[in-house]
Amino acid sequence: MRTIGMSGTGVGLAAATLAAALLGGCTSVSPTRTAQTPPPVSPAPDSPPPGSAVAGTPRDLVTGLSVPWAIAFLPSRDALVTERDTAHLLRITPDGQRTDLGRVPGVAPSGEGGLLGVAVSPSYATDHLIYLYYTSATDNRLVRLTLDNDKLGPEQPLLTGAPKGENHNGGRIAFGPDGMLYIGTGETYHTDLAQNPASLGGKILRVTPEGKPAPGNPANTPVWTLGHRNVQGLAWDDAGRLYATEFGQDRFDEVNLVQKGQNYGWPAVEGFGKNPRYTNPLLTWPVSEASPSGLAYANGSLWAAALRGSRLWQIPLKNGKVSTPIAYYTNTYGRLRAVVRAPDGNLWVTTSNKDNRGTPKPDDDRILVIPLK
Repeated sequence: MRTIGMSGTGVGLAAATLAAALLGGCTSVSPTRTAQTPPPVSPAPDSPPPGSAVAGTPRDLVTGLSVPWAIAFLPSRDALVTERDTAHLLRITPDGQRTDLGRVPGVAPSGEGGLLGVAVSPSYATDHLIYLYYTSATDNRLVRLTLDNDKLGPEQPLLTGAPKGENHNGGRIAFGPDGMLYIGTGETYHTDLAQNPASLGGKILRVTPEGKPAPGNPANTPVWTLGHRNVQGLAWDDAGRLYATEFGQDRFDEVNLVQKGQNYGWPAVEGFGKNPRYTNPLLTWPVSEASPSGLAYANGSLWAAALRGSRLWQIPLKNGKVSTPIAYYTNTYGRLRAVVRAPDGNLWVTTSNKDNRGTPKPDDDRILVIPLK
């Protein structure tokens, strides 16, 4: 079992306490997955419902990148972009000018690990703080540092000890409407970690800007929800509901409505199941059509970037319920990794064709700007 560290707190996770709060005293789960029930909606291509947002023709904003993994916007409307494998942090202007802010020390890229998530402090105008989630030589960790006049300050580790592996490192981070920082983690192909309340793997975490367990968490630990395989996208709708994308194994990828203390079933369930102990997803796709990574909310829909599926999914929402997803750009730009809503209302989407699983074109990887109309 990995040791879980929280800088400045000296607090360890108490397995028994967290199990009682999150699992309701349930016994340990079997790795045998439950039978699948049909999803409530089925993906259908390129037929937007009346009145929904429609994605327009993409244009290249920046080309020649290397596995751009995450995007977060500064108050200036410039964006911070992480490159997973080079461990470089970039600053990109709305007109595509690029500044290399340098290599983040301590990052040890390998497999699906490296420099992953980035978030900007809600108080950046006064504190100049940014947050990064990356794979080190020993773990996955959350750090923060200052960014002032394009110079990175020294790192402050906030949350350490999340398991690392060649695959399933999670890594998406984002501040929620409540001012807390949410972190999606993976179970690093050790499926037992997803149901283990003493591990940070296979979870969605919720912490304060100082990296401590956020007030109101189920058991005064960083864990907000458990039973995840590999959380890659986080987004909130206008009502403050949190949604997450998650990789399936052989059959079904997921979009989940994330609610405090819920157990999303992995490894006992892949996709929809019938066990009331586990929360079912809002929708699923066959893995060949998705492998959903980044997630954004804009104009009444979720937008999910698909890696293996090589397309952008629009998922119309109404009061937390989904209707039939719509596919855009299938097999046009290759693997799509991050998607965010820019301050001007457009979507920024990154390709991920240099991640050793795609077929790079001469200008890959790139950031695409997609107008919504």
